Amino acid sequence: MLDIKDIQAGYGKKRVLNNVSLNVKHNEIVAIIGPNGAGKSTMLKVICGLIPIWGGEIIFDDVHISDSSPAKNVSRGITLCPQGNRVFDKLSVIENLRIGGIHLHPRELKEQIGQILQIFPILKDRLRQNAGTLSGGEQQTLALCRSLIAKPKLLMLDEPSLGLSPYLVRTVFEKIVDINRENKLSILVVEQKVRDVLEICNRVYSMKLGRVAFEGRPEELREDRAKLKDLFL
Repeated sequence: MLDIKDIQAGYGKKRVLNNVSLNVKHNEIVAIIGPNGAGKSTMLKVICGLIPIWGGEIIFDDVHISDSSPAKNVSRGITLCPQGNRVFDKLSVIENLRIGGIHLHPRELKEQIGQILQIFPILKDRLRQNAGTLSGGEQQTLALCRSLIAKPKLLMLDEPSLGLSPYLVRTVFEKIVDINRENKLSILVVEQKVRDVLEICNRVYSMKLGRVAFEGRPEELREDRAKLKDLFL
């Protein structure tokens, strides 16, 4: 579904990604782990078109999208749920959800919102409430739902556990697995809670200093603590 080849990118004159290659297959959960500053979040922004690439190529569903805009990528089926409970805090919950499907036909948008609320019923009683008044966990849930409204083929999550209690972390990760299984949705997730994400992903990449330092099965890292520790040092 997604094939990234030798991507180079950065901010201003500072290079952050150095010839990074990775791929995501259909119906697969792929994790990207690594220390702060490794380039994980930058990789997601590059894929969705928020940051232009300096070199390399991005192929999604057999189409080259290296120069595509974020809006065009959303219409193709790529959505990003950014880190830090990113919601429109002055707007209501329902308005936040509608923004997620702004490119959909009104009838399709209404149906999609109804389906998402079946998966995340916690928001049903808060549709008219300002998003800024929600708890941290509820805002994270809303941000995730807004990303799903667009009916993506590839959902990208940037540290979905950030700021959540251990109980909510487990809940969010369970929902990620459910979404993957029920919607046949490919998921690319950046996560700092390494042991939690290794329990749900099919494959894992570890980044270090803007490069891929490891690629493999999650059990390889779960069973090798020395290797896992080395990737973060």
